[in-house]
Amino acid sequence: MNAAFEHLLQRAEAVLARLENVLPHAPTAPDWNASVAFRYRRRSLGFGSAGLLEPVKHVATIRLSDLKEVDGQKERLLRNTEQFVAGKGANNVLMTGARGTGKSSLVKAALNEFAPRGLRLIEVDKSDLVDLPDLVDLVAARPERFIVFCDDLSFDEGEPGYKALKSVLDGSVSQASDNLLIYATSNRRHLLPEYMKENLSYQHTEDGEVHPGEVIEEKISLSERFGLWISFYPFTQDEYLAIAAQWLRSFGVAEDAIVAARGECLVWALERGSRSGRVAQQFARDYAGRHGG
Repeated sequence: MNAAFEHLLQRAEAVLARLENVLPHAPTAPDWNASVAFRYRRRSLGFGSAGLLEPVKHVATIRLSDLKEVDGQKERLLRNTEQFVAGKGANNVLMTGARGTGKSSLVKAALNEFAPRGLRLIEVDKSDLVDLPDLVDLVAARPERFIVFCDDLSFDEGEPGYKALKSVLDGSVSQASDNLLIYATSNRRHLLPEYMKENLSYQHTEDGEVHPGEVIEEKISLSERFGLWISFYPFTQDEYLAIAAQWLRSFGVAEDAIVAARGECLVWALERGSRSGRVAQQFARDYAGRHGG
């Protein structure tokens, strides 16, 4: 009888062990002293998966002084981040607009600016946002101030991370701790695809008032939960050249060579079909490499 019971107990423990592998695992705390930036990823472990916070070994070294022609956007983000690091009221931030205009670079530069004062960054892919409530719980008791950063954020219909993000931003019975904010960048103002047919859901009253339909309201509701919106716009030719000149200086190119490079810089943008800050940086890196900068 005892032998049969022992055998049954062993089988039960084996089943429980398999179930533990299948069930999702909450993320475990990393070595918080290993870096100022961390990357959250869900990894497969046996039959299941677990969320891992991995320290970023080589944090981007970009500085606020490297970013040109976005002074207004820079001022607003820095003011909000300064308030957050100081323990004052601050908002979750959604940065939207033209590609390559410095949205994600501005977040990285802000991290480097405020890291000595306890700011930390956790980068999360949109596919892993379903674990956002677990991350909130993980850092709630920490003394540092955390920015959860999601770059190039947008959702298709029915993606699970959408609801998790919406709840943490504003709408869940358990709110995010006061040492955590969400900073996101996107090319979409409302983070979801918008279709012409959705305009048919608008209602028009006799006096001309317009009421958006439920589909439109749902799409707007997520972006509205970000307390601070910062918009970025395409650069003019002069702004593009100023940004390229700044990057050329950072790569050690002499001032007379920078002036001489203007023509090549414009041709580079024309070939790429874009005058973005990213294209300006790519030109500067190529030019400095070719001319020994």
